[in-house]
Order: sequence, then structure tokens, then C-alpha cells
Amino acid sequence: MSTSESNLFPLVGLQAVANAHNEWVAVSFHLPQQGPGALLAALASADVYAHLAPLDCIIPVTDPQGADAAQLALLMPQLVPQRTILRLSAAAVANKQVQQTCLQWREAGYRIMLDGPGADAVMAGQVDARALCIDAAYELPGLHQLMSLPGPHLACNITDANSLAGLSALGVSWFAGDYALRSARGHSEAEDGTARRRLLALLGLLARDADVQELEVPLKQDPVLAYHLLKLVNSAAFGLTATISSFHQAITLLGRRQLQRWLQLLLYARQQDDGKINPLLPLAALRAAQMESLCQLRGGDRAAQDLAFMTGVFSLLDTLLGMDMADIIATLNLDPAVSSALLERSGELGAMLALAESGATPEPASLLRAGIDDTSYWRSLLQAYQWAITVSRNV
Repeated sequence: MSTSESNLFPLVGLQAVANAHNEWVAVSFHLPQQGPGALLAALASADVYAHLAPLDCIIPVTDPQGADAAQLALLMPQLVPQRTILRLSAAAVANKQVQQTCLQWREAGYRIMLDGPGADAVMAGQVDARALCIDAAYELPGLHQLMSLPGPHLACNITDANSLAGLSALGVSWFAGDYALRSARGHSEAEDGTARRRLLALLGLLARDADVQELEVPLKQDPVLAYHLLKLVNSAAFGLTATISSFHQAITLLGRRQLQRWLQLLLYARQQDDGKINPLLPLAALRAAQMESLCQLRGGDRAAQDLAFMTGVFSLLDTLLGMDMADIIATLNLDPAVSSALLERSGELGAMLALAESGATPEPASLLRAGIDDTSYWRSLLQAYQWAITVSRNV
């Protein structure tokens, strides 16, 4: 392992960016203090653009002409211009030399996004920037500032659905933040006690490894879930030549292990009343995939990886169902390690779950508690994003 690989964390973090339909469109990179040097090391350790394809990558450039200039010169050839958006502060682009550098980047195919105090359409024009990045926690720009630029404009630190709606009305079309975790349930079916009981019954069957005949009963009672399962197995993700039209066929082709995993995720697949996908779906896929990857990197066997995956998926059930996690677990027959992780974040699974939940900026202490080194964390994060992107585009 090289020096650069062993010192990635906590230098580079990732955060998904979604559009108004809750579809992931980009990934924003978080580079705390080490700037371009951290990203250069991260790019050298893995094929980052391949893992995140086809999403755009938003790269912060803090000091393009100062101490970061040498590292930035080494970094630029590692980027894919057509999929890279360079995010600069308004303070940085006030410099004439920086303005010239930005114009050269634009000629090379990069896009530029401005953020911070003072970012406006006039300053954007000086560097041929097409979009603004807005911090939703602070004062928002006027409508005229956004309408005069083609965008897409990005809003960060969005905390709830109401804030997202207000930003969308302003002209923002890309969104990032924890709003999915705090939004009210968006579909009337989640309010239906019968549908909720059916979901919990299916979860219980999955948790105790029920046979195929038992699994078919709640599936046949839930046409939405059944539709998404058949849509999934007939999608390009599986590359099957024959059309699958029954649960028996789906179960046979997927196998029990894969069926259980996909059904766990498909619980989040119901569209909301406004036709948008559930924003919890890709997030659940991300957590589940990272939990599985972390477990594998720690040496966990297949059974342990399955429990890790389940823990990641189930960690958002309280938000999905609008219930206390303790009440949900009381109805299921979960492995004690999974229950402890979901309720108390205790044990090995709990430590990994806390790490997976930490988002773009996890703490070093979380790594130590989970027994994960920095390079393993970075690899697990990339693998998880790659799988979550695939899932959200095929479900």
C-alpha cells in the first residue's frame, strides 16, 4: 500500500446530488484541509470515474493560484472534463489570473460553478461559469440571479421537503442534504394500516428465510411490490433473453439470496403521490452495499455479509414506515446482532452502521470503532456508490 493510499481518510468524502425527481445526477466531493492533493491520492487508488459513472463529479477548488496550484496542475490530467464541474468560491475568482485560468478550463471542457458570499451572475460571467452553488442554511439569492444563468444550480444543506420546494421555485434543479431523512411520507399507501402490516409480514418472512410459497403470498397481495420485482428481473441489469412473468421464475433465476436482497430494497421502491421515486431508495442501497463491503473487507463470511446488508437496508425502515424502530423490530424475527445494531448502534454491525450513516464527513473515531482502515473505507464507499447508482436506475 502506498503512502498516498494509506492517508486518504478523512480527506475525501462523497455526497449524492439529486434532481427534482429524486434521481441521482452528480456526486459532490468533500476535501477538507488537504485540497487537491487529497483528491489526487484518491484518484490514484481507484478508477473513481468508472465507479461513479454516469454521474457528474463536482470538485471543490479552494485556492487555484496559491498553495494548491502545484497539486492542482497534477490533478487536472486525472479528471474527465466532460463529467467534471469545478466549484470555486466567489472570493477566488475575483483574481484576474484565476479568471484567465478558469477560461482555460472552460476551453478544455470543464464546467464551473460558483459558491460563497458574492457569487452572482456578474461574477459568473467573468469566468464563464454557468451555475451557482447555494447553501440553503443561509440567505438565498434572488430569482434574477439564477434565471440569468443556464445552470443547473445546486443547493446544499437542505434539511426538509419544504426547503427543497422553495429552492425549486427559485430555479434550483440540483439538491443535496439530509432532507430525505426528515421528509414526511409522500404516498398515501404508507398511511394504510393494511399495507403496513403486509410490509412487516414480508420483512418477517425474509428475516427468517421463509420458503418460496410463503414469500409468494404477500407479494401477490402487494401489486406495487410485485410490479417492481418483475420490472427489475426483466431490466437490462440482469440481461435475460426471456421475459419473466411469474414469481416462481423470478425466484428461480435470482436465487434465494439475491431475491431477499432485492426485496429488501424494493420495499423503498414505491413512487410517491407526485410520481417521484422515493429518495430513500438509493440511500438504502448505498448503506446496504457499504455495510456489505465493509464486512467483506473485515474478513466476514457470506452469512455475515448478508446480515450487514440487511442492517443497512433496514436502518431506514423507521423513516419509510413512520414508526419507531423498536416497534418495527418487535414484529420481526431478526438476528440479535442486527436488532442491537438498529436499536443501539452496538456491536460490530452497529459500529459499521454508524460509519455508513456518517455521510460525507465521517470522524476518524468512527473508523477506529468499526475496525476499518482509511483505504478500506474509501474502497467500500466507491463500491457502494457504484451499486446504488445501478439500483436506482433499474428499479
